[in-house]
Amino acid sequence: MTSNSVQKLLDICIALSGERDRESLLSQILDAAIDIADSDGGTLYLLEDDGLHFCRMVTKSMGIRQGGHDGEITLPPVPLRPSHVCARAVLENRKIVVPDVHTDDRFDFSGARKYDEMTGYHTRSMLVVPLCNDKGRLIGVLQLINALDEAGNPTDFDPGCVELIEALSSQAASSITTMMYSEDIERLLDSLVGALSTAIDQRTPYNANHTRNMARYGARFLDWLDETDNAWKFDPTRRRAFLMSVWLHDVGKLVVPLSVMNKEDRLGAGINEVEHRFEVIALLDKIALLEGRITEEEYSARREHFTSAAELIRRVNKAGFLPDADLAAIEALAAATFTDSSGEARPVITPEELVSLSVRKGTLTAEERGVMESHVVMTAKILDQVSFPKELSAVPGWAAAHHELLNGSGYPNHITAEAIPPEVRLLTVLDVFDALTARDRPYKPGMPVEKAFTILHSMVEEGNIDGSILSLFEKSNAWEDKQE
Repeated sequence: MTSNSVQKLLDICIALSGERDRESLLSQILDAAIDIADSDGGTLYLLEDDGLHFCRMVTKSMGIRQGGHDGEITLPPVPLRPSHVCARAVLENRKIVVPDVHTDDRFDFSGARKYDEMTGYHTRSMLVVPLCNDKGRLIGVLQLINALDEAGNPTDFDPGCVELIEALSSQAASSITTMMYSEDIERLLDSLVGALSTAIDQRTPYNANHTRNMARYGARFLDWLDETDNAWKFDPTRRRAFLMSVWLHDVGKLVVPLSVMNKEDRLGAGINEVEHRFEVIALLDKIALLEGRITEEEYSARREHFTSAAELIRRVNKAGFLPDADLAAIEALAAATFTDSSGEARPVITPEELVSLSVRKGTLTAEERGVMESHVVMTAKILDQVSFPKELSAVPGWAAAHHELLNGSGYPNHITAEAIPPEVRLLTVLDVFDALTARDRPYKPGMPVEKAFTILHSMVEEGNIDGSILSLFEKSNAWEDKQE
């Protein structure tokens, strides 16, 4: 053992404790062990239920590097049988030193010997150390081959270096465990986000694909930025935060009443009451005719009038846009009354029904639209209760601001361009694009992509959305399904 080896160990331990990239961490562990032990190569295995999986393989003299960013290792996992030296190290949780694999009969080295015959390589010494974390959990094995002397010839592993490799293995196991815990937390958070999105989808058959579409378009768009080496690119952390904000942007809809969420026409369930009222009017007129209180001509005229009125209401109830003539006719009808069985005058259309039928575009009244728009306020309230890690801390703000517009005409806070970050501007473009082109909305047909972009560009001209981001999105074709 040399002071240089100890310094190498200290340096790599410091490096491992700060490493956040999984692939880099695993490669650094094996490279550091090879360096400290002055060996020609080695293998890093990770323990799973079905055995030890090859994670990294290096043989310097053969120019071999496999695993991670250096290419996939296709070898099958090593079963946990004591005849395999790496498996024995796990089963007995101890280091194993092999001076010469060609003379050692404790383990099955047929694979190493066959490899030597095929390649001309000469495997001699071997050091196998289990990776055991501070909780006593075995997570893998570090296996080094061919310690080298100063002349570069295979030799025995120095006992002092063996101690250093054991120390490194302990630190490596802790670092890998920390990385695994971090990945588990990320998976947990991602699964919760997915569950919330599914819950929204399950509440209503409408808009069920909205968030999925946006996430798909967003991911493809970010991929396109990378592929085209665009100056506006997202690093992995920013990408994850943005896509999470997409998945969560409508979480507030969990508390929006289904009567508003699922309202496919102006009257909603209220159309049944209106239809029943016209049936009552028809029956009362029939009784009046039979009792001689009205003539046949009067009865026919009233029947024609109220039949036309009912048809007007049905047409207006489902109209995409309410023209002036129909609005005037509805307002005139609202002033009309009929006499019920008790002799009291009743309105043909109630004030509440008039408000609903007078909606110019869409199906929601001003009050209902306010309830619907409150979903962004609820999104903020819900997400503010979540303890997001620092790298995802922007998610609640981004998600809750997707209806804000650059000129301040958006909602709920009417903020303007200088307060709206690029991520929110992109989120808004994705949201509007899918809203325009979606084919599962009850109140309107899906719009062709070309027409949708015409409307989006008009929104740019009105100062609502970011034109530069829209242009990039339009160039990306991110909404198109690629053929594999």
